[in-house]
This record gives sequence, C-alpha cells and structure tokens, in this order.
Amino acid sequence: MSAITATLVRGRGANSAVLRSEVRLFLREPGSLFGVMVFPPALLVILGSIPAFREADSGPAGLRLIDAYVPITVLLPMIVAGLQAMAPVIAGYRERGILRRMSTTPVQPPALLGAQMTIHGVAALASSLLSLAIGRLAFDVKLPQQAFGYLLALLLSVVVALSLGALVSARARTAKVASAIGSTVFFPSMFCAGVWLPVQSMPTALANIVELTPFGAAAQAMNQAAAGDWPSWSHLAVLAAWAVVLTAASARWFRWE
Repeated sequence: MSAITATLVRGRGANSAVLRSEVRLFLREPGSLFGVMVFPPALLVILGSIPAFREADSGPAGLRLIDAYVPITVLLPMIVAGLQAMAPVIAGYRERGILRRMSTTPVQPPALLGAQMTIHGVAALASSLLSLAIGRLAFDVKLPQQAFGYLLALLLSVVVALSLGALVSARARTAKVASAIGSTVFFPSMFCAGVWLPVQSMPTALANIVELTPFGAAAQAMNQAAAGDWPSWSHLAVLAAWAVVLTAASARWFRWE
C-alpha cells in the first residue's frame, strides 16, 4: 500500500470516528433532540387537536388549516437544526479551541463540520417525514401528490437551512453569540415559513416579499407540490440561489480558530 493510499485510509477512518462521536454527543443533548425531532411534530399534533383546524374550507384556497400547516411543520425542524442546534455547537468548538487542536491531527476541521451538517440534516429530514406521517395517519392530510417536486424542494430547503446555520457559526466567536444571532434570525425565518400565518393567507404585497426569502419560497413550493403541481420554477430558483449564496458566504467567512 502506498503512503498516499495509507493516508487516505487513515483519513477516512478518522472521519468515520468523528461522525460516530458527534452522533453520540447529539443523542446525549436533550435540547437539540427536542427542538429538531420532537417540537415540530408535537406542534402539528397540538394544532390538529383544535377542531377549527380540521374544519373543511377553514384555511386558504379551500384547504383545512391543518392541511396548510403540515408543510410548515416540515420546514420547522430544518430551521431549528441550522440556527438553534448546529450553529452554537460549532461556535462552541471554536471557542474551546477544539477546531484548532484538530488541525494538528489526521482529522481535519472540515470533517467535523461535515459530520455536524450530516447529523442535523438527517435529524431534520426524519422529523419532517414524521410530520408527514402524523398528518396522514392522524388528521387525514393527503401525502404530497407531486412527490419528486416535493422532494426537490425539501432537499433544497435542508441545504439552505444548514448553510444558514454554517454562516451564523462562521461569524460567531462563541456559542452564546451564535445562539443570539441564531435566535435573531430564527423568528423571522419562522414567520416567512408561515408558522403564525400561512404564506398563502398573507396579503399579496407581503406574500410577494416573503416568497423571495428561502423559507417563504420553500413553503410555497411544498404547497404546490402537495396539491399535485410541479413547484413553480421561480420558487425553486429562489431556493437554489439562496443555497448557492449562503454556501459560498459560509465557506468564505468560516474561521477554524
């Protein structure tokens, strides 16, 4: 085995060890587990338990309100994962010098960032799928009729949310600062996703503005796919543009020390 091949093998083994270690740490953190995997489905159950939310034609476009809120609870774990869970963890590693120390080992700091994004991305997707299942089984919400379009919007939304979290952690020197920045961005993101008012129920001028944000565009794309239509290319373009911009910005400004 050549020296280069041996180095690559050791590097892959070290990266796998980092991923396993980060998974164990994530599972031991009740706040992250609750925020990402429990809170969004629990919110759907609470809303679905309100009789008015299950009444026919109670929501926008003749939908029940519970039908309109399923895509919102699908988006919510992504926002929580990126801004409330992942960003403070990475900033905390920088604050404690863990990233700097890792740079002297076979494990490079990007392996840690990749592990964090993988863990939080998988957790967010699992929570989103759980919300879809609860909506279908408990409240008779139809599954997305345009599955491929819905999946595309879902994956783009995950990339955007994690890139946004990476950008927050890139600019934060400490975990407290990351939490503060994340909270500042978190609530506008929830508003744009439609947590307090579904995007399709907003006044036209406000909806047009919200649809230019990543989670407003994601909510509309998912609503269209859920109804059986291919998501509007304008909404997908907004998501793709935000994904590119946020990824580039986080890569440009990320500091390992």
